[in-house]
Amino acid sequence: MAIIKKKILPEYFEAVLSGKKKYEFRLNDFDIKEGDTLLLEEIDPVTKEFTGRTIEKIVSYVGKFKVDELVWSEEEIKEKGLQIISF
Repeated sequence: MAIIKKKILPEYFEAVLSGKKKYEFRLNDFDIKEGDTLLLEEIDPVTKEFTGRTIEKIVSYVGKFKVDELVWSEEEIKEKGLQIISF
């Protein structure tokens, strides 16, 4: 199993830390799979420097898709955006 480090903004870090946010929505530009550890490193949005706060989460599911595989048109996505619903 691998440890994958990613930056995260304070507002999202707090939501993960509190347990309210139980997902990450990321560009598919790195390899990650179930069982890996996602190490989220908080970054200051102004200075772009790490704050020193981190949180580790074990990956339980990875869903990947490409825009041309979606049921919505690119125009609809650009106009309305995407959302993730967790439950």
